[in-house]
Amino acid sequence: MQLDEVIITRAIVEEYFKVFLEYTDVDVALVGGGPANLVAARYLAESGIKTVLFEKKLSIGGGMWGGGMMFPRIVVQEEARCILEDFGICHKKYQDGYYVANSIEAVGKLISGAIDAGAQIFNLVDVEDVMIREDDRVCGLVINWAPVSMGRLHVDPLAIRAKLVVDGTGHDCIVCSTVQRKVPGSKFKGKPLVGEKPMWADVGERMVVDATGEVYPGLLVAGMAATAVSGSPRMGPVFGGMMLSGKKVASIALDILRP
Repeated sequence: MQLDEVIITRAIVEEYFKVFLEYTDVDVALVGGGPANLVAARYLAESGIKTVLFEKKLSIGGGMWGGGMMFPRIVVQEEARCILEDFGICHKKYQDGYYVANSIEAVGKLISGAIDAGAQIFNLVDVEDVMIREDDRVCGLVINWAPVSMGRLHVDPLAIRAKLVVDGTGHDCIVCSTVQRKVPGSKFKGKPLVGEKPMWADVGERMVVDATGEVYPGLLVAGMAATAVSGSPRMGPVFGGMMLSGKKVASIALDILRP
C-alpha cells in the first residue's frame, strides 16, 4: 500500500476534533495530569461519568515520573497498596507498611487505566481562566494551547462547560489561584489560599486526603493542590496520599452528581 500524507493529516485532525468537540460539555473536567487526577479520572469514567483531563505539558504524570531526586522509584504506604493492585502496578514490600514501585511503570499504568476506563486526556492544553455564573459557581474552564501561553501570544481562548472542576495542578493550585484573583474576597472552605507548609511526610500524607473535596461551589481539589489550599505539609516521593486523594475526590464528585 502506498501511503498518502494528506490522508494521514486528515485522519489525525478529523479524529482529534471529533473527540474534542464531544468533550466541550462534560460532567467533570480535571485540570492537571498528576497521579491524583489520573486515579480520579479512572474511577469517574468507569462509573459512567463523562470525564476529561487537561494537562499543559507534553507528558502526563506530574511529578511521579522522576521518583525521588530522579531515582525512578516511589514509596506507597499500606493504606494505598490496594490502588496499586487495582491498576496492576508491580510493587514489592520494603518493610512493614512500606512498598516500593517503579515510578515509570506506575505513571504508564495510571494513564492506561484512566484511558481504558473511558476518560479523555488532552495534553498541551493550558487552563487560563474559569467560568463563573450568577450563582457564584464554577461552571467551566477557559482553555488555550500551552505554547500560546508559554509564548505570551495574543490568541483568544475557547471554553469548556463542566458540572464540576477538579484542580489537580499541584503546588501552584492554578484553578484555585485563578478564582482567588478573579473573585475578590473569595474563600476556600471559609479561608483564603495559604500555600503548603514544609515537608512532613507522615502528617502531609494524612492531611492531603482530609483536605480533598469541594472547596468552592463547583470546584474540588485533589493531590498537592489540596495540600496548598489547606496549608498542609508537603510529603516528598511517597505517593499513597496522592492516589487516595484521587479516589476520594472521585467519590465526592459522584455523590454531588448523583445525590
